[in-house]
Amino acid sequence: MNEQLVQTKKILIALLIAFFICFLSFTFLSSTQSSLLALIAFLVVLWTNEGLPLAVVSLMPIVLFPAFGILSTKDTSINYSNPIIYLFLGGFLLAIAVEKTGLHKYLAQKILSFFPNTISGIIYSLVLTSALLSSILSNTTTTLLLMPIALYITEDDRLKMRFALAIAYGASVGGILTPIGTPPNLILLGVMQEHSMQMIPFLKWVLMVAPLSLSMIFVVGFFLSIGVKNVKMDSHRELLTLTYEQKKVLYVLGGLVLLLFVNAPIQPYWNGLGLDESAILLGTGLLLFMPPFAILDWMYDKDKIPFRIMFLFGAGFSIAAAFTKTGLADTLASYILSITTLSPMLIILAVAVLITFTTEITSNTALISIMLPVIYAVAVKSGINITLFMLIATICASYAFMLPIATPPNAIAMSSGAVDVKTMMKYGLVLNIAGIILVVLIAQFFWKNIL
Repeated sequence: MNEQLVQTKKILIALLIAFFICFLSFTFLSSTQSSLLALIAFLVVLWTNEGLPLAVVSLMPIVLFPAFGILSTKDTSINYSNPIIYLFLGGFLLAIAVEKTGLHKYLAQKILSFFPNTISGIIYSLVLTSALLSSILSNTTTTLLLMPIALYITEDDRLKMRFALAIAYGASVGGILTPIGTPPNLILLGVMQEHSMQMIPFLKWVLMVAPLSLSMIFVVGFFLSIGVKNVKMDSHRELLTLTYEQKKVLYVLGGLVLLLFVNAPIQPYWNGLGLDESAILLGTGLLLFMPPFAILDWMYDKDKIPFRIMFLFGAGFSIAAAFTKTGLADTLASYILSITTLSPMLIILAVAVLITFTTEITSNTALISIMLPVIYAVAVKSGINITLFMLIATICASYAFMLPIATPPNAIAMSSGAVDVKTMMKYGLVLNIAGIILVVLIAQFFWKNIL
């Protein structure tokens, strides 16, 4: 009875916040747009205070959006079959195979052998490894492959949480290091090409962004290491050898990494194979059920697939679609245009803050697709360097650390069971602010001089 009372209070709190947001937004938004903001607030609060199970809240847009005239049931539910969700499914299957065969133990031994056997050393090693892999692979794939290692290294739940966040945040931090590291980067290049702008060469991109990535790697490691000085760490430096089953999974992973690398475009030098990454990941995951691999068995392994996270991303994509359909994205653009009388430094700061925190409640890929054309128009009108302005927005779309729906790595950390929303918000808020400050400073004093 007490549990039901607590749950009821949490739902009422979410409703009150939603009504408050709706009342405030009526002064400058339409009724439909105000309803959308209120519903987003309602969902975010329930995700945060866990008033209802994550999967239940994530399915609510299918009911609520049609009820408030925001999207039809068909237009809402179709987002729950977005191709990116099947990329997650394939990645989850790979991660399950890694854990099932114990390959993560062998990989953990190899990774940790290069770093001090302290908690801080392990945190930095996970952040750095995740960041470097994410620069050449999808940050989603990287997080999925490394997460079993974070859960294996220790039995202490407090440390599991920090290690899981180290991998997730490291993937976001490193994904920006190359143009192929994360989808928003590729979207930026596409928009630049569409407007016949001078493209940023691959090597120049890396040299420009490296100071930011390295700074954020240090910041993430520093904050995740706070408070662990006196916590004891069990050693996992035992000598391990690869078993036959582990070798099979390793061959699959090696083939996947090679295919993803060859498939990735490196403009203007290589156009890639043109294969869909979602199909590649799902196909590789399904391969693990088939001979000669036969690592996974649906009867026993299906319960390990975190379907609630797939629902969560369906909700995120639905919110992004609603932003466009209700015109809320265009309305936000008009408010951005109203700040073009500010100094360039303040405009850059305003856009960095807006993109970073808006990404928290919607897909970063969907958001940057909507906002880059808007940012282009703002830059043209304000006289700011267009490439600089668009690059800042793109980077900030990947530097959202507070909520699981903000980026794929955040969602995967949440799906591991080692991280709750409150903890992610606590660390994420600090890292959001740190990211904004570093992006703005590096843009103002470094990127501006070479773009």
